[in-house]
Amino acid sequence: MIEANNPEIDVDKLMQSVLEEVAKRQKNFTPKNINSNFNFNIGTTSVSTINEVDFKNIEYLLNDAEMNAQLPTKFPEKFNRFPFSISKPLQRFGLKLYGFLFKKQRVVNLPLIQAAKDSLTLNRRLIEQVAALQTQVSLMGEHLAATLVQVTDMNDRLVTTDERVAVLDDHLTAIDERVVVLDDHLTATNERIVTIDHHLTATDQRVATIDHHLTATDERAVAIDHHLIATDERVATIDHHLTATDERMKTMDELHLRDDSYLKNDLAQQKRLITLFLEEARQRLPEPFDQEQLQTLVNEESHLLDAFYAAFEEQFRGSRAEIIDRLTAYLPLIEKVKVNTQDLPILDLGCGRGEWLELLHESGYTARGLDINRSMVEQCQARKLEVIEGDAISYLQTLPDASLGVITGFHIVEHLSFTVLIKLLGETVRVLKPGGLSIFETPNPKNLVVGACNFYSDPTHRHPIFPETIQFLLRYIGLSNVEILYLHPAEASPFTQEDMGSQVLHNWFFGARDYAVVGHKL
Repeated sequence: MIEANNPEIDVDKLMQSVLEEVAKRQKNFTPKNINSNFNFNIGTTSVSTINEVDFKNIEYLLNDAEMNAQLPTKFPEKFNRFPFSISKPLQRFGLKLYGFLFKKQRVVNLPLIQAAKDSLTLNRRLIEQVAALQTQVSLMGEHLAATLVQVTDMNDRLVTTDERVAVLDDHLTAIDERVVVLDDHLTATNERIVTIDHHLTATDQRVATIDHHLTATDERAVAIDHHLIATDERVATIDHHLTATDERMKTMDELHLRDDSYLKNDLAQQKRLITLFLEEARQRLPEPFDQEQLQTLVNEESHLLDAFYAAFEEQFRGSRAEIIDRLTAYLPLIEKVKVNTQDLPILDLGCGRGEWLELLHESGYTARGLDINRSMVEQCQARKLEVIEGDAISYLQTLPDASLGVITGFHIVEHLSFTVLIKLLGETVRVLKPGGLSIFETPNPKNLVVGACNFYSDPTHRHPIFPETIQFLLRYIGLSNVEILYLHPAEASPFTQEDMGSQVLHNWFFGARDYAVVGHKL
């Protein structure tokens, strides 16, 4: 106690309070609870909740106690005033006496204060280590919790696995029983195989004997094969000759049948003319023929070559199948016009053998034909096609305006003079309904082989018609959207190169052999 220096401070009480505080702090760090979730706490206070201010307060008290435990070198300032100032020698003596009297006390106090500081430092380090341990324990608790979950899942899976193993054991037991049964069957089978082996050995011996006989037989068969091959070759040669003969006979039969048909038609025409002449003569005898009767005979005279032209058409026009295949290209044009009524039918001028009418009927359209050749008209009527015998212009003049949906004419315009062609096209425009369609096909003179040679194979052809010329005529008489379609190019052209010269030669000699001019009425 330093009453002379600071009478308000009791060093013994201060040290006692410091020691009690340290003991209290140490006591509070005793672990009291470790729960099932591994949440490690120290006393009632978590390590993380210890305030740094507590350490600073203790350090402040220890520093204050250390300062007060030092030996004083002078009295307080109030002793320097009068009347205490006259006793400075006495003050120095008092200080020395005080130092002497409390020397042991200082020796005890200073180590205690230093020990308290060291203890405070040690406690701080211990708290830091405990906090680190607490963190590690917490992490270990979480890891153990996760491990417990995994262990629980593994236990469940092990239980399931045990159940499946039990089922598999049952299956294995059943399989073992079946294996035992199979073993018995295999044993019996092996015995049967041994028996079969004995039979096979005996059979092999017999087969060897038979092989010797077959070898001899094969040699004889080879000799027979050579004879058969030679015979087959002779038979093949004979078959070839017979086939060629059959083809020639078939061709001759077709020609004979065709000629017979034409001859029958021609004879029928001749018989009709003779009968007509005899009837007229019988009615007028002994009077002479009048003008009307003579005109009737003249009109009938125009049909003298009907059978001939039908035969000529069959020879040079092509077969019905070929013509139908060519005409199929026009069906999309008809479909665009949307014509399929009784009031607005399709009329085919110069229908010939009726290939186009047959194709239209098969496609569901209403169509009829017109032709001046009586023999062809009879052929069409025999096929149940609606065909009228008559002149094209005369027939069109009997029809009202806008009464037809489509008018077609395949290879007829080249038979007409220019004046007749103009009349025909004019009547065509008149009888077509608005939106109606006209199609005329004719040989293409731009193909030099056609224009200079093939065109004149038909003696009834007048002259080729230049494509742009008839296109101009259709526009001139009132049709619109007039197009030229080039059709049926020649095959096996040698001019296949892509250079301009080869293309020109190809078009001249192997280009389209026909063209069609297509017009629409607005």
